[in-house]
Amino acid sequence: MAKRKKTRIRFNYAGFNAVRRSEGVRADLEARAQRIAAAAGPGFETKSTLNPGRAGVLIFADTHEAMVAEAEDKALTRAIDAGRG
Repeated sequence: MAKRKKTRIRFNYAGFNAVRRSEGVRADLEARAQRIAAAAGPGFETKSTLNPGRAGVLIFADTHEAMVAEAEDKALTRAIDAGRG
């Protein structure tokens, strides 16, 4: 039986971070968040964040009515599929 050669993988973490912070990724995340917030109903808002390692988006209930809709009917939780694709 032949001896197997070990494969060595070196990750380029700076490259990973550059992709995760790129404008294309940010735009995609923002578009997905907007679709989810719209599907959840009125009172849900989005906020973009940019951390050292990656971009992110928050979706949150901005009004009392939206908070009640999430607490009682899970409006935001049910709208998560709108962000797919």
